[in-house]
Amino acid sequence: MIDNQIQCIRCGNKPLVMDQESQEIFCSKCGMVSDERISDTRPEPTFSNQPSNKSQTGGKISLTRHDQGLSTMINPSDRDSSGNSLSDSMKSTLKRLRKWDSRSKTRTSNEKNLQIALAELLKLKEKLSLPDAVIEKGAYIYRKALEKKLIRGRSIGALVAASLYAACRESETPRTTREIASALGIKNKEITASYRLIFKELELKMPVTDSISCISKIASNADLSEKIKRYAMKILKKAEKQNALAGKHPMGVAASALYLASINLGGNTTQKEIADAGGVTEVTIRNRCKSLKKIM
Repeated sequence: MIDNQIQCIRCGNKPLVMDQESQEIFCSKCGMVSDERISDTRPEPTFSNQPSNKSQTGGKISLTRHDQGLSTMINPSDRDSSGNSLSDSMKSTLKRLRKWDSRSKTRTSNEKNLQIALAELLKLKEKLSLPDAVIEKGAYIYRKALEKKLIRGRSIGALVAASLYAACRESETPRTTREIASALGIKNKEITASYRLIFKELELKMPVTDSISCISKIASNADLSEKIKRYAMKILKKAEKQNALAGKHPMGVAASALYLASINLGGNTTQKEIADAGGVTEVTIRNRCKSLKKIM
């Protein structure tokens, strides 16, 4: 690389040569070194296996990967450091090395189980639109269940769904077992049975689900206005002060409050629409509306 603005202080030769490898600026005529500390302006190499991640330190450590993102891989492109294509014999050698490298990462049955389970967990993340924090928590719960050997004789999908539901409960993210079962394609009773198992064996402490946090989800599914949502929140806050929500299903209470708010504000939403949006029955809404009307 040539610098046209600097001249040699010994012979006055111009321009000087910049060597990026040795980080020196020297004269091409007399060889005098003018500077030994120059900044490298070339793009620095990246060390991530993920094409979307351009971090120079690799991908972040995550519990959602069976190796937690700490393992390395052989570059899938059959080119050398100069960008030239490799010979056929070297391509064959690298192909064999990649195969054994991938097999060596899942040597035990637990590692293979974890790889399958975490792949299912990432699928549920996309289907249910869950944040990364909830998925990380779900992966942590599943790893704990695997350490206690709770997976033996049970379905991987059911235990993954139960771990995810427990993570949603802990983070107060409104997701029901029916939604998770529908996204994974398994029966709801399998998830509930697995959830009771991990809740007991892992000694999890779950917070009580707040019905107010369910309002936004139901209102979004039913396409209700912000005004109706706020009015429904006022109804539930008033009911909480009178301890009228104890022992009631949070989704049913939130759906009933939205239905009453819609009627009082002149909306034309039916009980069936609210029930479908909240995943409850119309009978539940009618029963909860009776108690909420007394409070109002």
